[in-house]
Amino acid sequence: MAKLILVGGGTASGKTYVINEVVKIIGKENVAHFSIDDYYKDLSDLSLEERKKQNFDHPKAFDWKYMFLQLSDLKNDKPIDKPLYDYKEHNRSNKTEHIEPKKLVIVEGIMGLVNKKVRDLGDLKVFINASRERRLIRRMDRDIVERGRERENILNQYFTTVQPMYEEIIGPSQYYADLIINNDGYDNKSIEVLGAVLKAILNDEIH
Repeated sequence: MAKLILVGGGTASGKTYVINEVVKIIGKENVAHFSIDDYYKDLSDLSLEERKKQNFDHPKAFDWKYMFLQLSDLKNDKPIDKPLYDYKEHNRSNKTEHIEPKKLVIVEGIMGLVNKKVRDLGDLKVFINASRERRLIRRMDRDIVERGRERENILNQYFTTVQPMYEEIIGPSQYYADLIINNDGYDNKSIEVLGAVLKAILNDEIH
């Protein structure tokens, strides 16, 4: 049976970066890694302008039932065809990604530790922490370059929904974490520590 690692944290806290660095330590061949963002609900019935106005930082934006079913399958060594999210369209893509179960399944996203039913599936729960200022700067850079969004739209979304939902829902979810990683851009050993923890889990699974 695969071990499920759940990784939460605020927007642009560096969740993907941290996990990519950790995967280098434990070996890509041992890990299936993807984002909870792919489980945003399908909003095809709404126009693009209507979709842009949705609160994507609220738990109601996610298809928790589908996520739970697919994570349960992976934990039980069953492959899945995972949905894919299109950030430019603010909607689920019509494409899927085939995921084969690995010894470790790492799933990361802002809601990584929020939903109790999904959280209870996790064998290890990790929260990636970074300051509000650092997260805003990173989000601006990322959304302009990678997601083709306009500065005004990014700032409006950040202060209207992103930061309020962080304070109300996402930030408090760190209390469910087994391990908190600080990722404010300073040199620290936290990534190595997480890598060592996952190596230990992996070795226990193999042996």
